[in-house]
Amino acid sequence: MDWLTIKEFIKDSIKFIIIIFVLLFLMVYVVSVTQVVGDSMDPTLKNQDVLILNKAKYHFTDASRGEIIAFTYEDTKYLIKRVIGLPGDHIAIIDNKVYINGRYYKEDYLKDVDTPDFELQDLGYETVPKDMYFVLGDNRDNSLDSRKIGLVSKDDIIGKISFRLWPVTKFSFF
Repeated sequence: MDWLTIKEFIKDSIKFIIIIFVLLFLMVYVVSVTQVVGDSMDPTLKNQDVLILNKAKYHFTDASRGEIIAFTYEDTKYLIKRVIGLPGDHIAIIDNKVYINGRYYKEDYLKDVDTPDFELQDLGYETVPKDMYFVLGDNRDNSLDSRKIGLVSKDDIIGKISFRLWPVTKFSFF
């Protein structure tokens, strides 16, 4: 091998290593692929759906009502739920309807649900505190959400579900 071949090999290897580091950076800090486990977000998301999670969004903005987020739960697990209550909101569920600050919050994405009545005071709060969120699964009958686990801290949010990759026939943006 001559010097020119070795030099070309080194140059190509450095490009390859840079590409790998950029991809690793993107996967750790910007986006990742995740999968739905369970039926708590049915009918919006189904068990085994493959999703793209935008990890960078909440470094620049706060979560908004209606967004579907992933957040850490019990150190090793994460959950996927919908943001319902924002800081300063009072939340109540009465007769299967969500009320935010006394006003009915229409949720077109829900199927028929039988949700027990709930008041934010059941968790010990008058309103959602700063940097906290009240989250619910779309399948209210079968969801481990804020009614059971409490409010979600902004620091525990991993990212926003941006779109569904799989199944291909249900590809959609959120």
